[in-house]
Amino acid sequence: MRSKIAITALAAAGLALLSTACSSGNGFGSSSASSTAGAASAASAAPNKSALTLMFGSSGTAETAAVQQAAKAFTKQSGIPVQVIAASNLTQQVAQGFSGGTPPNVFYLDPLTFQSYAKDGVLDAYPSSLPNASGFASALTQAFTYKSQFTCEPKDASTLALYINTADWQQAGLGAPPANWSQLEADAKKLTTGGRAGLTIDQTHSGIDEFFYQNGGTVTNAAGTKVDLDSAQNVAALTFLKGMLNQGIMKFPSQVGAGFSGQAFGENKAAMDIIGNWENGELQSDYPNVKFKVFPLPAGPTGTHATLSFTNCWGVPKQQSNLTGAIDFVKFLTTSQQEMTFSKAFGVIPSLTTAQSQYATTYPQYATFVQELAYAHPDIAIAGATQALSAFDSALQQLASGNPAAILGTAQQNLQAVINQGA
Repeated sequence: MRSKIAITALAAAGLALLSTACSSGNGFGSSSASSTAGAASAASAAPNKSALTLMFGSSGTAETAAVQQAAKAFTKQSGIPVQVIAASNLTQQVAQGFSGGTPPNVFYLDPLTFQSYAKDGVLDAYPSSLPNASGFASALTQAFTYKSQFTCEPKDASTLALYINTADWQQAGLGAPPANWSQLEADAKKLTTGGRAGLTIDQTHSGIDEFFYQNGGTVTNAAGTKVDLDSAQNVAALTFLKGMLNQGIMKFPSQVGAGFSGQAFGENKAAMDIIGNWENGELQSDYPNVKFKVFPLPAGPTGTHATLSFTNCWGVPKQQSNLTGAIDFVKFLTTSQQEMTFSKAFGVIPSLTTAQSQYATTYPQYATFVQELAYAHPDIAIAGATQALSAFDSALQQLASGNPAAILGTAQQNLQAVINQGA
């Protein structure tokens, strides 16, 4: 889950700068009207032609070229110039822009950093002024909702699914993919050899929390005001994973000399992997000889299907040079046509449900990721929780020798303390 880990690490670098931005007296933390009203007013006014800046974190040349082409198409349509900046450290550079009073007009924004920006009131809640506000999967909308207000439209989607090495699978004489935890454990045993684990998953909360939901647990309440990590359901889920680790049929990437689970799978150090659709490009470019299929994650003991979702949104600062133009630009970027163009260019899953249907038809081998959005849950995103989440991840890395109840109890206390401080 290399891309997800990178986003979390970048968030830590930018939060200190964000704090400076919101206390610098430049007006970004206050407004005489609500952001909803501001968005509606901006949308009704005629856009000025002031140039826009789009800042984003690129996965490579294909994404950079696609974003540049989209900006050119918008300029041709609107007459508004757009400067496209592929940031080397997106979170830090955006925070520096806020601190200096000149944030980019539009920028990629991850859920964790979104919570901090939304808390400090620097974002315009523009979705209410756009006609597609209700057109996104629930998990994606949840990721960018703050105090019940949908604030930032998601630009793409990712879910976790089960990757199976088909050669290993056939060699082990296995049939249908695992439908539940018991079958997952049994298949992992059959797939495990002296030099290969049956299953690998990333050793972070972003690679593990889906098991909590599959067992009927959760991470926080719906309002995000109470952490529910130390429930009996979650302890049982973590105990199940510990059991597979202790049997040697599941291994974390670090146990097999890999940087993340996709590398372990690509190098055939594991026959199954739970990872997101970003792995598709990795396998194609670095491990083209690996034959694989993708399936939905197995259900928990009570038949509950669940996975995690990951996404970014199009952030729009409330105070900026051309708010109306920025919102119009996001409207252009979040059409089914443009989202499918991005999918074709660099493999992302569209965020709009209408475009997701087109994606599943166009790329049937990856339809699983779209199917799973119906029961996906957003990854943990709590303003100011970077350090607490890092501590949680460190404890999870020691799960094989650790106490599941103690690990979850400590994380529960740390994360609840962050929420209480923010309140």
